[in-house]
Amino acid sequence: MHPETEPHASGFLSPGDGQRIYWEMCGAPDGIPALVVHGGPGSGAAAGWRRFFDPSRYRVVLVDQRGCGRSTPSARDPGTDLSVNTTDALIRDFELLREALGIDRWLLLGASWGTTLALAYAQAHPDRVTRLVLFSVTTTTPREVEWITRDLGRVFPAEWDAFVGHLPEGERDGSIPAAYARLLSDTDPGVRGAAASAWCRWEDTHVSLAPGWRPDPRYADPMFRLTFARLVTHYWAHAAWRRQDELLDGVELLGHVPATLLHGRHDLSSPLEIPFRLHQRWPGSELHVPDAGHGVGLGESVRQVLDDVAR
Repeated sequence: MHPETEPHASGFLSPGDGQRIYWEMCGAPDGIPALVVHGGPGSGAAAGWRRFFDPSRYRVVLVDQRGCGRSTPSARDPGTDLSVNTTDALIRDFELLREALGIDRWLLLGASWGTTLALAYAQAHPDRVTRLVLFSVTTTTPREVEWITRDLGRVFPAEWDAFVGHLPEGERDGSIPAAYARLLSDTDPGVRGAAASAWCRWEDTHVSLAPGWRPDPRYADPMFRLTFARLVTHYWAHAAWRRQDELLDGVELLGHVPATLLHGRHDLSSPLEIPFRLHQRWPGSELHVPDAGHGVGLGESVRQVLDDVAR
């Protein structure tokens, strides 16, 4: 990975609906423009993202998506209104920021949920995207949400019993993300905290078979757990406000946009079928399947792709 660099510019975008969206820029001011689309939803654009990029070749923009990281108001506060936190709102934020920074077109680097959002943005604004580099690919369809919250219980039965057992008995057969979202918005901080812990234990479980896996240290922070769990359940309960296979069908809009899809062979959270089907429909795409998991073990491959693009 490249050395970590410090931002040379930062600020807050105010879209006009009570949100303040944190952004920062690092690397070469005249370099290749690139936008980091972080995962979660709710993970935030941590400093480690900067290390994928050669700072002498890229002008990298990092954004904390609505409700997380340094953006305000934070989703960890149960009083924060999430009705304005949607996929389309995040797309509008990116466009407002692109215009504010004077960037004509940019490369998008996305991971996990960030690949869903990057695809949605690119399909809404295909002429503003030079290339997509996506790893641990998802499209957040109802089928994928059902897979990760219910079907993976066949692989991790004891852990899933604990995960679903945390819910009130009458809510265990419906939408698991929606049921957790209700607990995470409870007025009792003890209820919210326990739900966030249970959710994040399951998040750690379904990635745990990857080579080199270690528990995610971010889940030790109760504030991160609340922010992350509330945003994930909110977006998953709505399947990212997209129809089943809408993003798959939408790749027809991206025929001229080159893309590199990287997906770990051991990624149970996001089955390999997802990037495989996208690749089949996307003439400008390449698919690489390293011996890795969901985000784990893919860093060097991602850095190499970005280095090759910059040459």
